[in-house]
Amino acid sequence: MTDVRQIVHELLAQLGSSREAQQYLKEYSGTNQARFAVVKVGGGILRDQLDELTSALAFLHRLGLIPVVLHGAGPQLDLALAEAGIETERRDGLRVTSESVMSVARPLMYKENLRLVEALESRGVRARGIQHGVFQCSYLDQENLGLVGEVEQVELHAVESAVRSGAVPVLTCLGESPSGQVLNINADIATRELVWKLRPHKVIFLSPTGGLLDRQDRIISAVSLTNDYEALMQQPWLHSGMRLKLQQINEMLQQLPDNTSVSITSAAQLTRELFTYRGAGTLVRKGEAINVFENPSAEILVVVKKLVEQSFKKTLRDDWFEQLEGALVLLSETGRAAAIITKGVGELPYLDKFIVTSEAQGEGLGAAIWQVVRARYPALYWRSRYTNPVTPWYFQQADSSNRSGQWVVFTIGVEQAEQRERCVEDSLARDSGWLVE
Repeated sequence: MTDVRQIVHELLAQLGSSREAQQYLKEYSGTNQARFAVVKVGGGILRDQLDELTSALAFLHRLGLIPVVLHGAGPQLDLALAEAGIETERRDGLRVTSESVMSVARPLMYKENLRLVEALESRGVRARGIQHGVFQCSYLDQENLGLVGEVEQVELHAVESAVRSGAVPVLTCLGESPSGQVLNINADIATRELVWKLRPHKVIFLSPTGGLLDRQDRIISAVSLTNDYEALMQQPWLHSGMRLKLQQINEMLQQLPDNTSVSITSAAQLTRELFTYRGAGTLVRKGEAINVFENPSAEILVVVKKLVEQSFKKTLRDDWFEQLEGALVLLSETGRAAAIITKGVGELPYLDKFIVTSEAQGEGLGAAIWQVVRARYPALYWRSRYTNPVTPWYFQQADSSNRSGQWVVFTIGVEQAEQRERCVEDSLARDSGWLVE
């Protein structure tokens, strides 16, 4: 195990930092094995990314970390039904499951379950397929949905037995009625019920998209349900499957501790999502309110000044804030993240400071504040030192960048080249506000 962990440290150092690797390995190693993580695998992952999935799960297994895996098989079932001449019908994002649909779905689910188990075992990973006995169900709406189950109880005996034996439990999303009728369960709903019962340290949804996509098909790095949920659910570009997934995640997190998060990522990025602060995909948390202060009080300014100085490990001049024209403060509810916006050239907003404490890194607080900034300011500009650890993230967010010496100037929504040049000149000429630069 020591040799394996050394290899892991070296690998994770390439993904993020060795300090991150040490923190996460220590954190996960102290977790009850059966409650390390629940990984929900979409059917598209089984179809297109099986190698990447089993590689990532084998990596965890060699570390002594055993996730509980639950999979669906939606795309495979759509194809099988089409080949059988059976129409696929969905209502409110749920598959209508007639007896003819179930006659195709059940053997297909068994087949996909066995395929994943065998693929894991071919990599030297002990795995145990669990096709029944976990989800006890009633009919959700027999008249309109047919053989679709509503989970009434989750039995963990088979799952915990597999983990105790060192095997990865691989669950289907099939349940049974009290009379023994096999019922189809939406995989996201089955995951929600399993998570409520198991209460794992990590919850991960693997999706071919690699995360929740915005209207331009770009991955949304973080979602704060407190700030973003209602607005996202009203967006026409949020398709029915992802809408249901987000709805289930929201319901899931409401009954879990506030520090619980759900990650939506791809199989290839599973390791990065688990072992780095920035992750890879969409991090969903309950989140906390982001307060906007257009005319911040003296008390708020004291909090913000202290936060900035502690984060940058420098001292601001006493008149720093007074020198900012029309400055506005965004501050998270717990005071662990903030942004300061001031007036720039041509009335464009300038991002003067953007701060997330080290304790809050990995929680999505920075992304939550960033989304509030973007919603409030369609166009803005800012600068960052090239050596700043957050600069690579800025490159991903910006429309344009211009490096000059130690600085990189970024812009969003600034269309005219002449105006961008003015933004660069203004950024480079600005006083940072530090007593000693």
